[in-house]
Order: sequence, then structure tokens, then C-alpha cells
Amino acid sequence: MVRKAIRSPIVANGGTDTVMPSEVFEWTTKDVSIWLQNAGFQQYADLFAVQHKIDGATLLMLSELDLRDPPLQIKCLGDIKRLGRAIYDLRNSHINSSQPSPRISESASQHDDVLLCVEYDQRRKMSISGEDVFVRTKQSAIIDDPLVDSISDSGDIRSVRLISRDELIRTVESPDTKSKSLAKLLIAFLYCLSSLLITAFVMVLVHDRVPDMKMYPPLPDIVLDNLPLIPWAFEVCELIGVALSFIWFTVLIFHKHRVVIMRRMFSLVGTVFLLRCITMLITSLSVPGVHLECRAKSYGTAMDKLMQAFHIWSRLGMSIQGVRTCGDYMFSGHTTAITLLNHFITEYTPASWTFLHTATWVMNLFGVFFILAGHEHYSIDVFIAFYISSRMFLYYHAYAYNHANLTATDDRIRLWFPLGWFFEAGSIGKVPYFSSFSNLSVLPKMSERVYS
Repeated sequence: MVRKAIRSPIVANGGTDTVMPSEVFEWTTKDVSIWLQNAGFQQYADLFAVQHKIDGATLLMLSELDLRDPPLQIKCLGDIKRLGRAIYDLRNSHINSSQPSPRISESASQHDDVLLCVEYDQRRKMSISGEDVFVRTKQSAIIDDPLVDSISDSGDIRSVRLISRDELIRTVESPDTKSKSLAKLLIAFLYCLSSLLITAFVMVLVHDRVPDMKMYPPLPDIVLDNLPLIPWAFEVCELIGVALSFIWFTVLIFHKHRVVIMRRMFSLVGTVFLLRCITMLITSLSVPGVHLECRAKSYGTAMDKLMQAFHIWSRLGMSIQGVRTCGDYMFSGHTTAITLLNHFITEYTPASWTFLHTATWVMNLFGVFFILAGHEHYSIDVFIAFYISSRMFLYYHAYAYNHANLTATDDRIRLWFPLGWFFEAGSIGKVPYFSSFSNLSVLPKMSERVYS
């Protein structure tokens, strides 16, 4: 942040206040010498004021690293810490106890601060908020000419607070508040929505590339070759998905921590279906069943493709809704959906609800069976979909439940799991199994919701 000129520096020492003749930034080297003597550092007055000609503005720029390294090179660690603290207190006292100059009072009401971005690495240190951090600044990256002109019109720059990487990390990892949780939920929802729209558009593209069934017959498949075709099987799989969705959203409505759970659901669904976009687009497999009437179909203009993508997205890609697509085989979206629904129901209901957990797992397995029985996907499509969906769910929740310990022991975790770190840092971790389930006949009150 950039703050404008401020007045009336006051130095406290030993119960006696000494009012310096001018603001700190206008102190001469003699004023600095007087301040050092009053603060109990008379042994360094000559070193600062005479040998190195440190004035008030320079004094406020000093960090502990400057005191420790040449040319000042103070040998006593205690003096380094005490003097560094005294300079830090002087800086804060000067800023906090001052009033804006009349010359900038009008503009200060609208533009108190100017946010600056900086680059830094481990080549140099700078004292920020009383701590030494490694900083490398580039003048061209901090302030350009128009910004300098706008600031110079309203007053001088008196202090700069750098927005460092550590400060951004502390902001993300601060405990979740109601507004922060809702903001994360909105971001996760938009991420999931965008992912599903992209998936629908990719399905339109791969339909145009589906191999000719006359030239490329179904590939050998150990399951499909030995499992007779059941024409109505795929519709039954979709009905199983609808039943699982009904169970899950019923659980979600009555759950006390629904905001946290929805955020995790949106982030997982968005990520898995983005992976599906990549696998669909890379390789086009031949049609798995001879009963399927699939041929390459071009939707013409980009607008036509977008309209068809919206048709698929708005009907959730379900055949019972009138959607028929070809070429989107690797990996199975239906298997992904029912597997994630099964895992969410199992994870966020009480452990004592064994009947429900058994039922959802049976429905999950039968859903997979009916996909294969309908010859709508190869066995490898279903296997990869189940593996990726279940592993992503387990990995994400393993991180969510242990993110504090993981990031505390290894900073690289933030880089390895950026999505999980952003959504789960500051969250409550493992969500209790119970909550509003104790009385399903009464909806939870709005005031009892937890936004963590």
C-alpha cells in the first residue's frame, strides 16, 4: 500500500517524550543522532550520523539485515534486535499518530492507498511488518509513469507495504468466515458449470470424428464379447443415477455443513469431467456395439456446435432426456456420475447407516453392469472412469482432512494440490457425520447453518 505524507513524529523514551523539530522524513543526520541517544543507542550515534550520514528517511528504510550486514555490521545481536524494534516502532508511531496533510485531504478520502505488485526471490531481504523477508523489486514492475504522476499530484509517497507471497498465503489459509465460504462456493460452482459446458462442447467435437462403423468394427473386449446385449440396460443405469441423485440431494438439504460439502462436490465434479474432456479428445475409439447407429456428424457453424452443446448440457447428457451422442467413450461419464454420488452419500451420512451405504454400493455396481450390458461403453471406459472418480474423491478428501499438517511440513503441497489448497485452506477439515439428521421432519434453521 502507498500512504501519503503524515506529520507530528513523537519519540518516547524512558517516560520522557521528545518532540523532534520536524517530521521524521525531514530529519537531518543530527536529528537521527539525537534520537539514537534518547533511545539508549548513544554508542551508535556517531556510526549512523557521522560515518554513514543516515538521515530520517534513510533511518525508516533500515531493516535488521541492514544492521547486521556491512557496512554497519553491528556485532551485538541484542542491540540489532532492540534497534530494529525501535526503528519499527518509530515507523508505526509516525504513521499511526499523524493526520493527512491538508494538501491531500480531498484526494485521500477517495484514494487512501495504492496497491503495488512486486516480484521477489531469495536474493535480498526487506523488513515487512517487523519481519525480514527475501525481496527483489523491479522499479518498472512497481510504479509506472501515470501512477507516479497521479500520486505526485496529491502528495508524497511516505511508506510502502509490499504484498508478499507469504501474506497471500496467510490470507488464503486464514479461517473461513461466512462470506469467505460463500465466495469459495460460488467459485467452485462456476468452475463446475464451466467444466460441464466444456465437456458438452467436446462431446459435439468428438461426434464429428467418430470412426466409420463399416471400416472400424467394435474392438475386442473380454466383457462385451461374453455379455449378451440387453437393449433396456442403459436406461436402467440412468434411472439408478436419478435415484442416487435424489438420495444425495436429500442428504445435502438436511446436512448442517451443506456449504462445505457442495463446494467439495462442485470442485471434484469439475475436475473429473475436465479430465474426461482430455481423454475423449485425444483418441477416438470405434463404436462398441453394432446395434448403435453412429456416424460422423458435423454441426456446421460454431453457433450450431454451441447450440448442440447446450442441448447436451441442459439435459445432463442422458438418453432418457433425448440425448444421443457418439464417440465420447473414454471414459464413461455415467460411471463417473454414479460413482461420485455413491462416494458422497457414503462419506457424508452417519457410519451407522449401513443399510443405505450397502444399497448405494449395490446400485453403483449394478449401474456399471447395466452400462456394459447395454454395450454403450467398452470395459476399459468403465474401469478407468470408476478408478479415476474414486481415486480423485479419496485423494481430495485425504488432503481436505489433513491439509493443515501437510502444508505445515512441506510448502510444495500448495503447488502439488493447488485446487484443494485454495478450497480447503482455512476450512473445518472432516465434517461431522451427524448434524441436522437427528430430526429429518424439520428443516434446519437458517441461523444454524455453518459456513466453514
